Amino acid sequence: MADETDIKLIKCIQDGIPLTERPYRDIGNALGLSEDEVVSRLGRLIKEKKIRRFAASVAHRKIGINSNAMTVWRVPSERVDEVGPIMAGFPEVTHCYERPTFPDWPYNVFTMIHGYTDEECERVIEAIKEKTGLEDYVILYSEKEFKKTGTRI
Repeated sequence: MADETDIKLIKCIQDGIPLTERPYRDIGNALGLSEDEVVSRLGRLIKEKKIRRFAASVAHRKIGINSNAMTVWRVPSERVDEVGPIMAGFPEVTHCYERPTFPDWPYNVFTMIHGYTDEECERVIEAIKEKTGLEDYVILYSEKEFKKTGTRI
């Protein structure tokens, strides 16, 4: 379990680290920790998988990746464990989830595909179709982004 200082550290960095010459020193100053302690705690939290990844986040719309295709697939339940990793293996797929079905919604595997154009996303969808043999899907293109953040504590 993370202690109180770990939680304060995670809250401090969850929206990004300062773009300064010594960001870990600056984080430490804000939390009453040394620079070395910040680095050590972050390393431990990553090793313990309390922080899943520590990376830069690309503002994809600002660099021209404007097409976002949430593609929902109807996958036979006995094929989900086979098909999910195939879909997730495409670099253009950033999210791949199994979700429950409902009487009026038979789609159980969701993939989020990002591309510069709708046509680029559709080429990826075609490649997924070829590799999996699946034909029943719906493409839901993003029209407007209201909010996008990572998980918060």
